[in-house]
Amino acid sequence: MRMKMFSLAGWMAGLSLVVTTVATAEPVTVRLPETPDKRALVLRSLDGKILAQGSVTVTASDGRVTSQVVFNFTDGSAHDETTVFSQNDVFRLLSYRLAQKGPAFRSALVMTLDTQAGRAIVRHSEGSGPESVEDEALGLSSDIANGIMIPMLKNLGPGTVSAVASWVAATPKPRHVKLAISNAGAEPYPSAGPNRRAIHYVVKAEIGGVAGFLAPLVGKQPPDTHVWILEGAAPLFVKSEGPLFVGGPVWRIEAP
Repeated sequence: MRMKMFSLAGWMAGLSLVVTTVATAEPVTVRLPETPDKRALVLRSLDGKILAQGSVTVTASDGRVTSQVVFNFTDGSAHDETTVFSQNDVFRLLSYRLAQKGPAFRSALVMTLDTQAGRAIVRHSEGSGPESVEDEALGLSSDIANGIMIPMLKNLGPGTVSAVASWVAATPKPRHVKLAISNAGAEPYPSAGPNRRAIHYVVKAEIGGVAGFLAPLVGKQPPDTHVWILEGAAPLFVKSEGPLFVGGPVWRIEAP
């Protein structure tokens, strides 16, 4: 797997699993370090319409990784997400910057996270209105998954049924959300070759404390996001389905 991405939330319920459940709130152990790479991405609506062309560029040196995911939309909108994280023994987010603008998004925003300082800052504006700034001290935990969800999922391994992580959502006020990760099992993925399978992961914003501030903002439970990781000695991201922003539509990202 040589790929990193952005935003995830979802859950698969009612499944009968035959392996022992493993849940952890600790940072994910690095089994397969990320390596330098550049890979094309395509963003589509669920009916298959191409909305944006994109790419992910990864650089790595001395246990420190920088990943940039960019999408350029057909309507002129832009999504730019840069993540810096360490992969010495465990994956640990160091800094994160998300910039979104254009008609594809509810508002123009720039969110930055500094895990060492424990601060999250969101600058946002609606239409031609003035910019507002939200600056929060969140006490960011060591399991923050913004920008590193895909490497984390790749390193969970097929025997891990469930895990938990944290997420900072721009609502636009930055909010610290707990995520529940579930392994929904391996599925045939014939487009990758005969007899190839992909592990289907789903991640959900946990209800409880989250419901009080997140659900009213979007008018409903945040939609499921699904991620497929191709099995093998070097697992690969192949597809995800979920929103790129709070309250946004479910879009599909594919790695051709």
